Amino acid sequence: MRYACISDIHSNLEALSAVLNQIDLLDIDDIICLGDIVGYNADPNACIEIINSRGVKCIMGNHDARASGLEEPDDFNYLAKEAILWTRHQLPPPSLAFLKNLPRKISFPQDKLLAVHGSIQSTDEYIMSLQDVVTNFALMDQEIDVNPVGMPLEKDAAQGDRYNVSLSEPSNGVKVCFFGHTHVRIVYKEMRKNIYPCYESIITIEDTMRYLINPGSVGQPRDGDSKASFLIYDTSAKKVEFMRISYDVDKTCKKIIAAGLPVELAERLRAGW
Repeated sequence: MRYACISDIHSNLEALSAVLNQIDLLDIDDIICLGDIVGYNADPNACIEIINSRGVKCIMGNHDARASGLEEPDDFNYLAKEAILWTRHQLPPPSLAFLKNLPRKISFPQDKLLAVHGSIQSTDEYIMSLQDVVTNFALMDQEIDVNPVGMPLEKDAAQGDRYNVSLSEPSNGVKVCFFGHTHVRIVYKEMRKNIYPCYESIITIEDTMRYLINPGSVGQPRDGDSKASFLIYDTSAKKVEFMRISYDVDKTCKKIIAAGLPVELAERLRAGW
């Protein structure tokens, strides 16, 4: 299988279109989206329609949950909250229903692959610190009850937006976990409890290691590079390749300002932050 993995589109139509145009040239079998289709930028409906019409295997991000009304953006910063409240007013019922029905996780058992937005146990948690990485590799050791066709799990009433993980079952063999949310591409490799961060553009998936992999952001990169980021995972060749694609940033920025969204959102796109 050849997977394209994208994440954090954030209503950036120009970036999404550029990425998908490139993906269409790369002999891809399946596209996985790690969530946050909406938020920040000015084309939420167009991005939802593209993801839906192309049958992209997509999960729910924290901005998708807030924009759909499943949750409130009370814990968001000023810029994120303003964009979410604006986005809610742009979404017709079909778009709202699409976001509300996205799963929180998807597994691909045949390839020992798991896709999440934030962390394995929560849409809102970041994988950033060493402890975050250690915790999520430990969770990969457990049986995670994820429907392989992408149906959402039931919420644990005691844990809120956390999903039930059985600590008594054997490993489900997850070898690679894709995650988003940070908008920064990174690979963490684990072997015998030793963890190694990796920043190369091409990674070989080794049989003796497990991997946490972030493809970076399509619509709002935060690593100082304004180009849209995504990756290709070839399970036969055992290769992950990160890619960056230029797009019309100025056009996206003009749309942000014309929509009445905070001008800071346009400025950070140009800065890649």
